[in-house]
Amino acid sequence: SPTMQRLRTSIQRIAASNFNVLIRGETGTGKELVARELHRLSTQFSGKLIAQNCAAIPLDLLESELFGHEKGSFTGADKNKEGLLAAADNGVLFLDEVGDMPMPLQSKLLRVLQERVYRPVGSTEEKQARFRLVAATHQPLEAMVKAGTFRSDLLYRLQESLISVPTLAERQSDIDVLALHFIKQYEADNNASPIQLSDKALTQLRTHHFPGNVRELRNIIRQ
Repeated sequence: SPTMQRLRTSIQRIAASNFNVLIRGETGTGKELVARELHRLSTQFSGKLIAQNCAAIPLDLLESELFGHEKGSFTGADKNKEGLLAAADNGVLFLDEVGDMPMPLQSKLLRVLQERVYRPVGSTEEKQARFRLVAATHQPLEAMVKAGTFRSDLLYRLQESLISVPTLAERQSDIDVLALHFIKQYEADNNASPIQLSDKALTQLRTHHFPGNVRELRNIIRQ
């Protein structure tokens, strides 16, 4: 669809820069796929893409995951651990659901983006931060800033470049293509005989609202 062609053009343009990127879109629209395409097309960051879902891990563990820690810095830290910032050296760090990051950690991430240095938990030695940050969220960050649950200065840093991923309702002409793509995936994964959708089935898919977006379509096809 023209909507997705514009998205592809934006990804190609932004991939050539060294800006931080904020990807916004509803759940199930494919924000992580956009992040991986940004990394694939990047001309300045040849290292790995390292992904972390900020909503999937508690505050104390998330800080250690991002910055790493020194042996003995807290209970259970029985050895030194390299964090995701180090693993993403010269690459891309993808923080999904960044709106769920606790405020204390937002301050520390902001310092990393401003100063390009960080300290592992329990360490007094600063390390260089050489990575591109790509963050994603489905939450209204501006409203969270007004509510005092998200830092405005961090939002400005994250949103040096902005990519908005359309809902499936905004790209209905892609439903047929996506459905056939997911059928081919199913056939390959399960060594299945070729499957065809009836005209009635395609009509039902085209007229469905898809609140879960592309992820919901994929699950419907698999079911």
